[in-house]
Amino acid sequence: MAGYAGWEVSREGTLFEAELAKDQRVMARALRPAVEAAWRSEGEARARALVSQADAAAREVRIRFVRLDAPLGSADGPGVPVDRLDLPLHGQESIVLGTDAGGERRFTYEPVSVPGAGAIAIELSESLAAERGYIWHSELQTVVTMLVILAVCGLIAMVLGLGMVGRPIRQLCEQLRRVGAGDLSSRLRLRRRDELGELGAEIDGMCDQLADANQKLLEETDAKIAALEQLRHADRLKTVGQLASGVAHELGTPLNVIGARAKMIAGGEVTGDDVPANARIIAEQSVRMTTIIRQLLDFSRRRGPRLATTRLDRLARGTLGMLSALIARRRVVAVVEEPDGPLDALADEHQLQQALTNLVLNAIQAMPDGGALRVALRRVRATPPADHGGGPGEYVAIVVEDEGTGIDPEALPHIFEPFYTTKGVGEGTGLGLSVSYGIVRDHGGWIDVVTTAGRGSRFTIFLRPAAAAEVRGESAA
Repeated sequence: MAGYAGWEVSREGTLFEAELAKDQRVMARALRPAVEAAWRSEGEARARALVSQADAAAREVRIRFVRLDAPLGSADGPGVPVDRLDLPLHGQESIVLGTDAGGERRFTYEPVSVPGAGAIAIELSESLAAERGYIWHSELQTVVTMLVILAVCGLIAMVLGLGMVGRPIRQLCEQLRRVGAGDLSSRLRLRRRDELGELGAEIDGMCDQLADANQKLLEETDAKIAALEQLRHADRLKTVGQLASGVAHELGTPLNVIGARAKMIAGGEVTGDDVPANARIIAEQSVRMTTIIRQLLDFSRRRGPRLATTRLDRLARGTLGMLSALIARRRVVAVVEEPDGPLDALADEHQLQQALTNLVLNAIQAMPDGGALRVALRRVRATPPADHGGGPGEYVAIVVEDEGTGIDPEALPHIFEPFYTTKGVGEGTGLGLSVSYGIVRDHGGWIDVVTTAGRGSRFTIFLRPAAAAEVRGESAA
């Protein structure tokens, strides 16, 4: 549009200039024969008078009688330099542009041929202000028209863009946001036969597919949850069965002993010193059952530890001292390997002593013919197992190592399960290691087991040092 407008303005200016030049040329050619005839018949004065009359009659054009050999600026001199007027000297008109006090003008020179008169011509000049004004007006009109057209086209494009592109795009964006938020119920239903309509139809189809897939996923999830609940229920039944079987096995023997002894006393089968002996046997079996029940309660309803800074060397010595009679009776040599300095852990002293006691008892029972029992206290750097989580760090370790029979590889994965035991009847309940494992886990640690069949076992309790535990915010409160 701008190129066309420029070309149109230039063309109109050229046509307008050519029209004005043509008018001057026609006027000059029409005046020339009259001036020549008047000069020849009546003389120069008459010819000049005729030119003056024509000048007075013309409004926009100034007409003069000039001599081409007169100086520039004189009364009869031309309005432009003579060197630019070579054509009139050869009997032809000339149109040139020049300036005077009034501004830029167009000069037309029509040579007059009179014998003996010299180089004379009729000068017609016209100001170019009107032409320049016309061209400027045309340019202004063209620019305004172009701007109006651009504004109208822009408005139409904006309205059509908002109606045909903007609104559908907003609908598409809103639909995608709803889909992203999980709402698959709404549909666009763009009734358009273009790319946006095709895109809207594809999005609606995607929503339908996602809704179907989501429904199938919900159904499969419900089915998996139901199957999982059934598995959990079956596992609970299995656990209850194992507990019931363990309880029945552990309590069955002492109950049989108590029942048999009670019948013997009630039936008078025992008399004299045998009655107190049988009563002591009944009391011992009752204590045994009480211990089993207490361990079972500790396992099933374990309370949280009451943490405090605990001296592990004192705890180890106290545990071995408490079991010294059993250690001596089993011909076991027990030693405590203490570190160079004090070794503390943030723990519940009573619970940790119970866990250590269970491990020591387990080690003593693994050496029926006696042997060496070693309890070592160390500060180590270790990495927790995968099921515990966490990265490498500083830990305190309580190592209980024996020279007993060891643990078979088949039994090793089950040693921390409740009521699982490889000892003979009356030797253990199968709850000691389970209780110890739970206590250590409640303290944020774990138990590591290394065993060799026939050569002994090593149980290691890993706990956080007191300083490190306090930095992590584990206070006694």
